[in-house]
Amino acid sequence: MNKPLFIIFATIVLDAVGIGLIFPILPALLRDVTHADNVASYIGILTALYALMQFVCAPVLGSLSDRLGRRPVLLVSLAGAAVNYVFLASANSLWMLLLGRAIAGLTSANLSVATAYLTDISPEDKRARRFGLFNAMFGIGFIVGPVLGGALGDYGLRLPFIAAAVLNGCNLLLAFFLLPESRTPSREKIDLASLNPLRPLRWVLSAKSLLPITAIFFIFSATGEVYGTCWALWGSDTFHWSGLGIGLSLGAFGVCQTLAQAFLPGPAVRLLGERATILTGVAGACVALVVMAFATQGWMIFAIMPVFALGGIGAPALQSLATRQVDESQQGQLQGVLASAVSLASIICPLAFSSFYYLVREQWPGAIWLSTVVVYAIMVPLVLGLRFETPSWRAGPGA
Repeated sequence: MNKPLFIIFATIVLDAVGIGLIFPILPALLRDVTHADNVASYIGILTALYALMQFVCAPVLGSLSDRLGRRPVLLVSLAGAAVNYVFLASANSLWMLLLGRAIAGLTSANLSVATAYLTDISPEDKRARRFGLFNAMFGIGFIVGPVLGGALGDYGLRLPFIAAAVLNGCNLLLAFFLLPESRTPSREKIDLASLNPLRPLRWVLSAKSLLPITAIFFIFSATGEVYGTCWALWGSDTFHWSGLGIGLSLGAFGVCQTLAQAFLPGPAVRLLGERATILTGVAGACVALVVMAFATQGWMIFAIMPVFALGGIGAPALQSLATRQVDESQQGQLQGVLASAVSLASIICPLAFSSFYYLVREQWPGAIWLSTVVVYAIMVPLVLGLRFETPSWRAGPGA
């Protein structure tokens, strides 16, 4: 692997580690800072704020990297991330945590720059493989992050942030000395309209046939947000898991999901078709969620993980189905719309799920998982109602 690829993949891993390491320690950290017992609403606010900054700043950083070059924007982002983790390690009030998570969301928007860099240095015949590695690196970081955060958090609530600062500092040094610029900076002025993160959604309003698939993506993404928002709270409240226990459970979940998405979607689609594969994934997730809602022992959660992993086959099948809804000339627009739907879900849904958990925590924490089943149920008729006819542009001669 050449040096630029190594640095970019290291950046992706560390971004994912930074996202994941805070999940196991966040409830305890917020209780320490706010002196409140029920901190669900605070977790929702912090999670939504992080996603909001990503949503707003990703197009800005992407455009700046076109104008100034990829390398300087990546270096500034890595430096900002390292400094921010030091700041979070010393945060002793809620406003400092809010500011720190906002800055973390801003710096993590460098994923869009890393994606552009990878495109610059990859010939077309190697892009598919390298983007597959890109996703794999993010998955690895998201598995390692919670385990590392939980293990270090049991020794000190601030240790995970210090570790993240050191890792980002090392990555900054590697990038500074080893990462070349991947493209000649453009001298064109930045199109301010292109910085509007809601811009892609305008197309959906003019192409109403895409509303169902966009709504399905939004709902599917909504169900994914409940885990990052409520898993650590629920594990602590229901099973009295330590930080390491929470981290290991999140890591096991990440491993199962990654393996399922890597090996099952292709055979499942060939055997069942896209619609049935999506519904099979939904059914697997719902079965696991019902078990989680009523579970009384922590080992039950690890035992249900293989069934839970079955839920991972739905998203790739849904992505494949979405690409069939428009012709080749509109694929870029479609992906922009779907990315915006996912981003909006990551902003809105943590607030909704955390508010619900706040209400049910004292009586029945597991009710949060039944609420996720309800959200899945809303998606089912939309999936059943999708038209699966092959578009005329794919039908070939004589269609």
